[in-house]
Amino acid sequence: MRGARSAGGETLRAAVFDLDGTLANTLPAISKLLVKVAAEQGCSVTARQAAAAIGKPPSAAFGRLLGRPEDDGRVQAALTRYRELFSYEVLCQGPQLLYPGVTAGLSALRAHGVELAVATSKTTRSAEALLDVMGIRDLVGPVVGQDMVRRGKPHPEMVLRAAGRLGVPAWQSAYVGDTVGDMRMAVTARMEPVAVTYGSGTFGELAAVAGTRMCSSFKDVVSVIAAARPRPASAAGPVVRQRRAAAVPVGAQQRRR
Repeated sequence: MRGARSAGGETLRAAVFDLDGTLANTLPAISKLLVKVAAEQGCSVTARQAAAAIGKPPSAAFGRLLGRPEDDGRVQAALTRYRELFSYEVLCQGPQLLYPGVTAGLSALRAHGVELAVATSKTTRSAEALLDVMGIRDLVGPVVGQDMVRRGKPHPEMVLRAAGRLGVPAWQSAYVGDTVGDMRMAVTARMEPVAVTYGSGTFGELAAVAGTRMCSSFKDVVSVIAAARPRPASAAGPVVRQRRAAAVPVGAQQRRR
């Protein structure tokens, strides 16, 4: 398999993407749905509280919002109701959920020879359904959901599994997401951490994770992935300690190690 190439030589061979807040602008609809379902369980939740819970597995999100253990009956009832309404409240928006430039950007990366996958805290079935209604399922390969791993974000199991299914070492891959947990997961997996600032995470929060590449648009994401070089093979394998390097906005020069 041949990765993208630039004037400086071979670049990254794979990119793994988060879904909500990265490829799909589902945050407003999901936040509204979380508030609605929580209210049905007799719990008043603000839009801000709901937004902060997005990105976690649904059971953990409702446990946090309702202030109860994940296996509590009310949490499970809320989870069931959420899944019942998801198609009507979120999926019905179809391609309108895509962030600008996503379809063209994914197509461009594929044309450069970059292998693509998705790793998300959604269940695999829910993620597949969302990708399908947005019209981009055929542009990405493996989809790894929360139900396919024992340990969710920010543990690296999810992204390592996605890279493994692509047949590409983690150190030759990037992970693109919109939360601090996404970036910490990428760093721990020895992937190139690429953050989008149009999702749920703020610039300051994301930039605080060492080595993160900052992107304000999906076009920036494509540029970063197409130009970034793989990390040395000796750096392969998951680690716990973060690399000590500053966050790198698009366009800034970075001294390669």
